[in-house]
Amino acid sequence: MAMIPMALIAQSFDFDMTRQQPTYNEHDGYGYDLLPAPNVKKPTADPFYFSVRVPDGNYRVRVVLGGIKNSSTTVRAEGRRLMMDNVTTKKKKDTKTIEFTVNKRSPLIEGDKRVKIKDREKDYLAWDDKLTLEFNGDQPAVQSIHIERDDKVPTVYLCGNSTVVDQNNEPWASWGQMITRWFGPEVAISNHAESGLTARTFIGSFRLDKILQTLKPGDYVFVEFGHNDEKEKRPGDDAWYHYVYQLKIFIDQVRQKGAQIVFCTPTQRRQFENDNKTIRNTHGDFPAAMKQVAEREQVPLIDLNQMTKTFFEALGYENSKRALVHYPANTFPNQPKELADNTHFNPYGAYEVAKCVVMGIKQLKLPLADYLRSDWRDFNPARPDDWKTFKWAPARNADLVKPDGN
Repeated sequence: MAMIPMALIAQSFDFDMTRQQPTYNEHDGYGYDLLPAPNVKKPTADPFYFSVRVPDGNYRVRVVLGGIKNSSTTVRAEGRRLMMDNVTTKKKKDTKTIEFTVNKRSPLIEGDKRVKIKDREKDYLAWDDKLTLEFNGDQPAVQSIHIERDDKVPTVYLCGNSTVVDQNNEPWASWGQMITRWFGPEVAISNHAESGLTARTFIGSFRLDKILQTLKPGDYVFVEFGHNDEKEKRPGDDAWYHYVYQLKIFIDQVRQKGAQIVFCTPTQRRQFENDNKTIRNTHGDFPAAMKQVAEREQVPLIDLNQMTKTFFEALGYENSKRALVHYPANTFPNQPKELADNTHFNPYGAYEVAKCVVMGIKQLKLPLADYLRSDWRDFNPARPDDWKTFKWAPARNADLVKPDGN
């Protein structure tokens, strides 16, 4: 009789990370993954991953940080979802405990029905059968990991495109994988966005069906589309017909499940007017159309379009490049040409836009704001954080190929 992996049976797990753990394998169902295993007796500054095979669901994670050296640890989950950054501990007896909840999912919906993921998504950590934690930083140090299934926690589902998706590789990033930093373990965030999608193709690839499978009263569904919708050219493809029609589908389906829907107008592109001071609207009528639907259907709306306009203008023509994938040649290995992308955010930009979304949640007085971490400080996009002092521990996986969409 074949052995059943431990991780398929248990609902909670405890790992003593001061002891050497196995490399991930199907038999054990847990272990070091993706990168070489660390040596717990001779710790280095190298990042490492740890994975546990679990069914779809929400999992509360408690991590005790600290080690035999002074340490600074950043914790991310699945596809570079930021859970806590730059946690410092002093050597030996100093420890800090952090808790968060991770949503794990697979493409399976029910029976033979599956989400139609793109070829590029097949390697995403967000779609596999494991819950994966990344430990990074100047000197990552982990003493223990506790993982326990939590079926009661409210879930925030994210729908959108490349400005929302869990970008799997450096130097790309989105607000959807940064907003997790600001919420405590009392809420889970499940990011179903993908680069290049429109509201229609999101629905057509069964991503909304995947959400509806587990959506329950008390959950939230955040919707941001527009960047790619505005480029659809079939008959009726404009802001006031096909776009509003698709938005109405989201509203009706989410409310039928007793959950709360929230709209986010599309983030701005870094396109300045000739004065190099004012951001030019490149989205046509799409932000206005979303606002009209939100008003008519009484949907709470976060105006990311306006907030990111303010953000870019506050940074200015040159410094706004620091929020996007603008890097000189040879910044990354095998990068002979400069990167100059005016749509897709880098980690700093995504971190700031996530703060815009949190401020929108607070301004709307959504109950979700009750779950913000105690270290949250209100944010004004007109006075963004200094990009020079932003500290990010880059993952080892980098890809210079631009995400789908623009």
